[in-house]
Amino acid sequence: MQDQKKRPPAVKLFALAALFGVIAGAAAVYVKETGSGNGGAPPTADTSCPLAGEKLATLTPLMRGQVAAMTPAANPRPIGGLDFVGPDGKPRTLASFAGKMLLINLWATWCLPCREEMPALNALQTALGGDRFEVVAINIDTSGDEKPKAFLDEIAVHELSYYRDASMGVFNTMKKEGLAFGLPATLLIDEKGCLIGSMNGPAAWDSDDAKRLIEAALAPPPAS
Repeated sequence: MQDQKKRPPAVKLFALAALFGVIAGAAAVYVKETGSGNGGAPPTADTSCPLAGEKLATLTPLMRGQVAAMTPAANPRPIGGLDFVGPDGKPRTLASFAGKMLLINLWATWCLPCREEMPALNALQTALGGDRFEVVAINIDTSGDEKPKAFLDEIAVHELSYYRDASMGVFNTMKKEGLAFGLPATLLIDEKGCLIGSMNGPAAWDSDDAKRLIEAALAPPPAS
């Protein structure tokens, strides 16, 4: 079991997000917007995501506490254009993970909130990762692999597979979709590749709140 005392509290993570949540070349600071909570009209799913709306209705009440910054998708839909490189150096897309619930997280070594958040993501992958769920943490440093890999070794994050996008194309796609304003940025994607929720800024992904959200996402639909 990892030492919980070494992980920063959620208050510190959100404070760091406000201070240092910037993107390369754009200086966009993460600020949780007032009124951007989980209320409002029920979601209307894209026709290619017929079950996502039902799933989201179950998950929205669980987007609270340590994961309250997760915003439910107003229109659960497929997200295309998320192209990156896997640990084997080969191209990956969301289609590569068909059948898995995904927590997509964009991070960089120069993003202090990201650096603080990584051990919690690692712990979530350790606790719940497997054939049905994966934390897909994508590094977007524009330099080589040496610095990101050295950083992961330094903080003993070894359960997360090493995904990379040195072009920042994944971030730019998410930004165009209105899903990323800075780093870290996170998406919850269902087994069909449909967007369930998004978050800007860090979270305590090793918390009970986060685990309850993911466990509920993995639960089978109730029998009709």
